[in-house]
Amino acid sequence: MAKDFLSLADYTRDEISAMLDLAADLKVRMNSGVPDHPLAGKTLAMIFEKPSLRTRVTFEVGMFQLGGAAIRLAPDQIQLGTREPVADCARNLERWVDGIMARTFAHATVEELARNGSIPVINGLTDKFHPCQILADLLTIRERFEAIDGVKLSFVGDGNNVVNSWLNAAALFNMDFALACPAGYEPDADVVEHSKCEATGSILITHDVEEAVSGANVVYTDVWTSMGQEAESERRRKDFDGYTVTQQVMSLAAPGAVAMHCLPAHRGEEISAEVIDGPQSIVFDQAENRLHAQKGILGSLLGSEV
Repeated sequence: MAKDFLSLADYTRDEISAMLDLAADLKVRMNSGVPDHPLAGKTLAMIFEKPSLRTRVTFEVGMFQLGGAAIRLAPDQIQLGTREPVADCARNLERWVDGIMARTFAHATVEELARNGSIPVINGLTDKFHPCQILADLLTIRERFEAIDGVKLSFVGDGNNVVNSWLNAAALFNMDFALACPAGYEPDADVVEHSKCEATGSILITHDVEEAVSGANVVYTDVWTSMGQEAESERRRKDFDGYTVTQQVMSLAAPGAVAMHCLPAHRGEEISAEVIDGPQSIVFDQAENRLHAQKGILGSLLGSEV
């Protein structure tokens, strides 16, 4: 298994499945109410260049529940890459803590942390990938449909970091993936090519929402303007007109389809309030499973006998 958790593409299907199994087991063990501290004495440094609710809380709570501790390092505290080089930060942290979780803009930053440190580095989100979110989503889908293989997931919106990580997941599992996005908002071309080469299911990139969503078991969306793109928000609202996940869009999906969103959501933009708050929504199940998925990652990378 890879030392670091930077991208799902660094792992095999069996390794990700084992991580999901551990996450599910830790969820059961937590709900049993029996104290369970396999990471007692372990410490995680959490580096943030971006705001965070789910990532911050779930990693900190996850470490606490597993018996360890987490330290939040805000942008103004360490000024990563400015006050001192990223490599030097990694070389310092490896002397004090057992792992690093970093939520950064550039993906190269987490790669540099991993390259220069001997301890595991977890990608809490970069502009290129969001593997922690997809692990939680895979856990949620497996709970809902009792399997990942055979599921069709359709994403409506921007070909962003979440889409790139979904393409990585589609390359590992026998699932169909379709993206409907406006022209010019397609995902990373190299990630698409890798997914198409490795996937056993179908991979579709289209500008047609109906084509993408037809027969989907899961309809997924995300904000149109990600962190760091705020100056583009007005143009993006115009470009994404017609790409809102509404009840009408959900009606194009397969019977029993569910709606997913990685949050935070802008109701009325990428998803209607009727859908996100409706009976087909499993959005907050996803959010809950961020905790259990993070614990699966932490246990796999930091634990010797979880």
